[in-house]
Amino acid sequence: MLDFTFNTPTTVYFGRDKHLEVGKIINSLGYKKIMILYGKRSIIKSGLLNQVIKVLNEYNIEFIKMGGVEPNPKIEFVRDAIKVAKDNQVDLILAVGGGSTIDSSKYTALGAKYNGDVMDFALGKAVPTDAIPVGCILTHSAAGSEMSCSAVITDLSINKKKGCTTQFNRPKFAIMNPELTFSVSKYQTACGIVDIMSHTMERYFTLCPPTPLTDGIAESLLRSVIEAGKKVMENPTDYDARATIMWASSLSHNGLTGCGREEFLAVHQLEHALSGEFDSVAHGAGLAVLFPAWAKYVYKANLPRFATFARNVWGVNEIDDEKASLKGIEKMSEFFISLGMPKSLREFGIEGGKEDRLADLCTNFKSRTIKSQKMLGFSECKEIFESCY
Repeated sequence: MLDFTFNTPTTVYFGRDKHLEVGKIINSLGYKKIMILYGKRSIIKSGLLNQVIKVLNEYNIEFIKMGGVEPNPKIEFVRDAIKVAKDNQVDLILAVGGGSTIDSSKYTALGAKYNGDVMDFALGKAVPTDAIPVGCILTHSAAGSEMSCSAVITDLSINKKKGCTTQFNRPKFAIMNPELTFSVSKYQTACGIVDIMSHTMERYFTLCPPTPLTDGIAESLLRSVIEAGKKVMENPTDYDARATIMWASSLSHNGLTGCGREEFLAVHQLEHALSGEFDSVAHGAGLAVLFPAWAKYVYKANLPRFATFARNVWGVNEIDDEKASLKGIEKMSEFFISLGMPKSLREFGIEGGKEDRLADLCTNFKSRTIKSQKMLGFSECKEIFESCY
């Protein structure tokens, strides 16, 4: 097991109606003026925004609202939000939504304490040294941003989707009521399930020696999400299944399933190139296409690991490691498809001939190699994208 530092400063308030405690929570922490960040319509239509405002008013907490966060969140919105946060001297940003809203809030929080352009952090031109605290009310189980130290943003002017990892990104608190996810569409629920599983599998398929305890945690999480995922596809209001998926979202990306191992999240980097270039591609849907393709490309480099994954997660009963590995990858792909996820890039309306562009974006125009079971340079990335048609 490799050395590691594990830090989870986020306080979690989990359960029915917990979002109605947001005023009490913020008041107990001493914040006086907050910014509520959210998407475009869903929390207004559902009445959630009005519920939040009501409880904030009960505790005389001053607030400003800013809606408009989009899927694959955009840097333009964040720049506007930073100006509003600075002008109003807010001392907490409350994200009400899913991963896109929380990630936008994190970048806003970083930018509010920075004199330059916040995109500098995503492009590696600067390192964060401070941030406004962020709290969140989670409405979509997927990205795990509610407990993670990472955030991802898209800059359409340069067609780049980039992340920033810093302990300043850890939310101060996360309020999780599984009932708030009942109305999430089947497609978006499926995208979330794939993202949760991908966060776990990215850390599971490591170049490091096996770490039995961490492996067991990851395998159990995956099995639980698979079972719960099948249930919510049949019954979207199954509270226990939604609760399992919501908690798994947090555990998959708060660092727990990577303890004692090296992390590189190669498939996420492939997908960021894809949805950075094609903004209409939902992150989880992109992962559903790319993860099996990547696995088929690299599995021979670590047969024992892929065979263990097949046996312990998918119940594959096969002695031969290569046959077991392929069967496990096949079952993974079949599960994603059963959720309603695409199996090829053509299903996004993306025709062939884009592989060079995507491989360029993934490798920063041939200037870097992505660490993976097999190292992924331009030609390797191109082959993976080609196999997705």
